[in-house]
Amino acid sequence: MNYKEAIDFLYPLHRFGMKPGLERVLKLLQAAGNPQKRLGTVVHIAGTNGKGTVGAAIAAIFRAAGYKTGLYTSPHLVSFTERMRVDGKKIPESRVAAYCGKLKNGITAANATFFEATTAMAFLFFSDMQVDLSVIETGMGGRLDATNVVDPDYVIIPSIGLDHTRWLGETVGEIAAEKAAIIKKGAKVYTAVRDPQALKPILDRAAVVDAGVTVLDQKAECRVHSEGIGRINFSLSAAGISMTHLEAEVTGGFHASNLSLAVMAACDAGIGEGAIRKGLLSLQENGYRARLERLSRYPDLLLDVSHNPQGMEKSVEFLAGSRSEYRDVYVLLGLVHDKDVREIVRLLKNLAHAVITVNLPNKRGISSGELGDICRSEGMEVNVAETVPEALEVADRITGRDDLILVTGSFYLAGEVLKLLNVSL
Repeated sequence: MNYKEAIDFLYPLHRFGMKPGLERVLKLLQAAGNPQKRLGTVVHIAGTNGKGTVGAAIAAIFRAAGYKTGLYTSPHLVSFTERMRVDGKKIPESRVAAYCGKLKNGITAANATFFEATTAMAFLFFSDMQVDLSVIETGMGGRLDATNVVDPDYVIIPSIGLDHTRWLGETVGEIAAEKAAIIKKGAKVYTAVRDPQALKPILDRAAVVDAGVTVLDQKAECRVHSEGIGRINFSLSAAGISMTHLEAEVTGGFHASNLSLAVMAACDAGIGEGAIRKGLLSLQENGYRARLERLSRYPDLLLDVSHNPQGMEKSVEFLAGSRSEYRDVYVLLGLVHDKDVREIVRLLKNLAHAVITVNLPNKRGISSGELGDICRSEGMEVNVAETVPEALEVADRITGRDDLILVTGSFYLAGEVLKLLNVSL
């Protein structure tokens, strides 16, 4: 099996959709020799927003300290190989082919989903590479997520919000309980969750399994000194930690809480301040992209993967603070059906009056026409495009050099833009 054959086998597994449960992935892993038991120190991350920032920061910091570090994230932007990295390097295509060949019969027999198959593949890769540390993001939820077969040393839950309610529950309390289920006996838990209804299930789960919890607002303080596109400066104070003017290559002061969780976990593991500072300045080397990332200037083109109201609110809030720098703001928007589309549009309306809607290269996407109708009903000026190239052409035609173009709403959309612009990941 070569790489193309592997991808042609894996991608159709999406037809099985989301099937919460651990039975299938456990069978796959058992047949592969249980690689999930050989992942070194494990950091397991769950949450509604912020997982990518925390994961990249943890991986970058430990890597700067000399640890061989694995990072498993989803979804990818352009290439499947982005999902699993060791020391920042994407998994080689040859290994994807080899692992797919090894797992193929088990995947077929179990009717395993795409995410279950890729999770097993990632654990095989990290095990074979003999990593010192594995940073594992949940795909969705926690309790029945395919990644919830690991025994974590650290659990990080940056945020809880209403997302994936069809599978996780209708309240933040129910969703928090699902995500908190990744907490295992003896793990050290770090969270920035504030809502008492969301925090209680985390504290309850930790108490049941005898896991220590550090709640950022209760046991630490982070303060943002300055923020701009591609850089923030912040300080962190906690028990045994006093670090001033930490700099990180992220956009938006709201990321300070996510980065603080990563720093606290790293300090607990004995990582020194020098490695922490170096790591925070190397997030892109560990695959951290498309989070309010500037791709070009005059006009500014910002690429963002916010795809739910909680994430969009943060992005809009940051950009509103920079609104005076631009003559006008245009949004290039694509969304999937299972999001709160109207609320996302209402949030974007606070930033821009004009939007270009586009079809996503995914069956779950809402049509550009339907999305355009929703935007019009909220009072926005709308241009409808069928494809991403057409949408970029429209943006080029209607914007000036002093404008801002925000491309947002979906990993799928961000990936298409990166491919079209030939951006190296």
